Amino acid sequence: MKISLAQQNYHIGNFESNTEKIISAIKQAKKEEADIVVFSELCVCGYPPRDFVEFNDFINKCYKAIDDIKQHADTIAVIIGSPARNPKIEGKDLFNGAFFLYEKAIKAEIHKTLLPTYDVFDEYRYFEPAFDWNIVEFKGKKLAITVCEDIWNLGNNPLYRICPMDALIKQQPDLMINISASPFDYTHHEDRKATIKLNVLKYKLPMFYCNTIGSQTEIVFDGSSLVFDKDGNLCKQLPMFKEAFETVVVNDDGTIDSPVIESADHLPNAELDIQDFQPGLNIKMVYEALLLGIRDYFQKMNFSKAILGSSGGVDSAVVLSLACEALGNENVRAILMPSPYSSEHSVKDAEQLSKNLNNPYDIIRIDKIYGDFLETLKPVFNNLPFSVAEENIQSRTRGNLLMAVANKFGYILLNTSNKSELATGYGTLYGDMAGGLSVLGDCYKTQIYALANFINRDKEIIPKNILEKAPSAELRPGQKDTDSLPDYAVLDKILYHYIERRLGPNEIKALGLDAALVDRTLKLVNTNEYKRNQFCPIIRISEKAFGVGRRVPIVGKYLS
Repeated sequence: MKISLAQQNYHIGNFESNTEKIISAIKQAKKEEADIVVFSELCVCGYPPRDFVEFNDFINKCYKAIDDIKQHADTIAVIIGSPARNPKIEGKDLFNGAFFLYEKAIKAEIHKTLLPTYDVFDEYRYFEPAFDWNIVEFKGKKLAITVCEDIWNLGNNPLYRICPMDALIKQQPDLMINISASPFDYTHHEDRKATIKLNVLKYKLPMFYCNTIGSQTEIVFDGSSLVFDKDGNLCKQLPMFKEAFETVVVNDDGTIDSPVIESADHLPNAELDIQDFQPGLNIKMVYEALLLGIRDYFQKMNFSKAILGSSGGVDSAVVLSLACEALGNENVRAILMPSPYSSEHSVKDAEQLSKNLNNPYDIIRIDKIYGDFLETLKPVFNNLPFSVAEENIQSRTRGNLLMAVANKFGYILLNTSNKSELATGYGTLYGDMAGGLSVLGDCYKTQIYALANFINRDKEIIPKNILEKAPSAELRPGQKDTDSLPDYAVLDKILYHYIERRLGPNEIKALGLDAALVDRTLKLVNTNEYKRNQFCPIIRISEKAFGVGRRVPIVGKYLS
């Protein structure tokens, strides 16, 4: 049997575009004489649709798209994902469904059983779990079709009480097909491969796994669709971060007519030491994920031009480099805004960066505006000593200028804050925390230096001096980040173990980190939730990013 995998980038609620893509891939599969073409989870409407599914009009459009698509499922079977109505009064009104189309009709509906409600997922809010599990018979083969999470309930600590494949295997299927919308994070790629392989080894069946790609606001999907033979050999892997289409032959004995990429005895993911910081970090993958995050955000929102503040620091340098690569250097405008405390080399470094990237830039000094602010506030400030209030005026002045230029010329402001700063509240609301999209808000400072070195892998794009000088906000004479924060190499370890690993203070201290520093850091994290709650969307690259996947009370006493 020939099976095609269509790894595509969908746009939530853009039914016309999504349907057009699906039909185009069906035509390609027909040309390659495939028996079945497989698409990803909720491909009809895009994933995650969130509260859109609460609108009956949205669901009507899903069914209209299915009607259009099934007209092309005449001589070929098509597996697509869409919300499906629940005919029973009891329970929620919708299922997360896979539709099996053939001979211009819906031949079967498969409903998702395991509805993730953790991190970025909130499916139980919208969908009812499946009531039953049945294989689909097609051309003499029995197909076990599942949806994403339904194959993840294996291992030593099952999250759910049931496993759909345990029910399906009793019906003696010949192969497994899983349609998925599995997000990227830098630990998940090998994890996912290991989980799919675990299913193959448990049930002794070949697996066709189709994952979506593309970025949906903050969530990046990397694709990397997979085909395993019945013995657990990886025989096909579609590329990461790109649309792709592959047709593969599965034989009656469960073997695959493709060379083995990884043998069954390959161990994709060794046990990680809890003391490791950022285990499994592949900086090239992170780079590609960030590019896709920027590119898709702009394309899907119908934006074309970006603006950002270029300070001569490593964060803005990395954002500018990524944006120029994602959008084209001519579409990214840098604004240099030196204050009385900006060093001469910072301005020169920022200028050199834009010259290296060949992107447009402007220099707008804020000395006079800053002086006018201080003069205006002088009677109110009542001659009190210089403090963070005067520092933040500079940052907010820059935010105002950036937004003014953005509004005038139709730019989207890219935020340049990093995860270390956001975690500890080292940023100014309505100043350097302004923006329409946060590029580096899920990257720790130490990771950003790794990204900078990757950007410079072939030639010097980011000036060497930017990478070598001590980080500084330059809001007062001689200021350094270390005046307010611990050294980033230490800080990032503490943050990682608290945010990603969810370790408590005593567990983190037991790793050999300074007790007072741990307590101080965790307090900073928890008392600055109010700032992050007002922040723009962050491109997610880790297993626990700030934003929709991390829900922490603003008003709380824990560790604060």
